[in-house]
Amino acid sequence: MEPKGRSGGRPPRPKEPTSPYDDNVVRIYRCVTVVKGGRRFSFAALVVVGDRKGQVGIGYGKAREVPNAVEKGKKIAQANLTRIDIVDGTLPHEVIGRAGASRVVMLPASPGTGVIAGASVRAVLELAGVHDVLTKSYGSNSPKNLVRATFAGLKSLLTKEEVERLTGVKRAG
Repeated sequence: MEPKGRSGGRPPRPKEPTSPYDDNVVRIYRCVTVVKGGRRFSFAALVVVGDRKGQVGIGYGKAREVPNAVEKGKKIAQANLTRIDIVDGTLPHEVIGRAGASRVVMLPASPGTGVIAGASVRAVLELAGVHDVLTKSYGSNSPKNLVRATFAGLKSLLTKEEVERLTGVKRAG
């Protein structure tokens, strides 16, 4: 007796290739346009993509349907991937990221502290691979601006070697 399954003995559909990156949909925005026939909806998705090992990117995709907007956001985020320097699971130094009316202050923290941050900032930091950090946001609490400010702050981080090269001063120890 044949096991019950697909009719016609079709082979199963090949699965989509899995991406090495994790993603997090931070926010879905809905926009409504009133037209002659009624309301026309469009959606935008703010997406963060990262490998949790020092690479992170953000994307903002817009489409007429939510899944398409999320997919576009993922593609844009993967195109914007940036390498972040992480030292022992935390940031190498204090940094302030700015975007629009938002400011995000990020401080290195000792092991075991965890990610102390709001949802929008946390999404970027966790997908970047930061395990211990203290953050505080000032100004606008818009998720778009907070994510962009966090990303800008992470992009501006410098390693010890870069600081030595820029200043020409070697640190003892």
